[in-house]
Amino acid sequence: MSDTYTPPQDPLVFLHDDHEVLLVDKPAGLLSVPGKGPDLADCLLTRVQQVFPTALLVHRLDRDTSGVMIFALTPYAQRHLGLQFEKRQTIKTYVARVWGALPDKTGTVDLPLIVDWPNRPRQMVDHENGKQAVTDWRVVRSSPEETRVRLMPRTGRSHQLRVHMLAIGHPILGDPFYATGAARDHPRLMLHSETLQFRHPDGGQGMRITAKCPF
Repeated sequence: MSDTYTPPQDPLVFLHDDHEVLLVDKPAGLLSVPGKGPDLADCLLTRVQQVFPTALLVHRLDRDTSGVMIFALTPYAQRHLGLQFEKRQTIKTYVARVWGALPDKTGTVDLPLIVDWPNRPRQMVDHENGKQAVTDWRVVRSSPEETRVRLMPRTGRSHQLRVHMLAIGHPILGDPFYATGAARDHPRLMLHSETLQFRHPDGGQGMRITAKCPF
């Protein structure tokens, strides 16, 4: 991964918008929110606010992850959606391509995570001080070289899916932090936020929004 931040300039893809919420297909390589310094100012939030000036942040995706992100269009919606994420009432599904063949068709990784301070923003498994992190996974298709999996995080820790896949010996392909050698040698991190299920802030109706996987 080069140190220079050169985010993609593709037009925004809006998946859904109404009077309370907005869902966007975030491209890989674009920060969710501004980083430190003017060279990291370009991000999905500011791009969205150029079109929807009242847009407010609810959650984030890693810079190198693509897929569904939800924004609130009112402070009420931001509080409502924020509580759903906090109480783990949203359901998120990701698609990933990982190194090697997984031995089973389904499984769960339950390993506590903590920031790896000397190597921030990397995270690591820590059974003493880590916060609970749980990921369910299901194989979509597999070869000896790589496996396509659906990942269903039950918690929302930073880098959770990336560290959990590494911890079971199957790093996500193209991961600049956790993959090495041939596993790292891909044009992007092969991780995509495919679906988000949530309750609409106005009336509580269940909604399920999908962004097609680009790889």
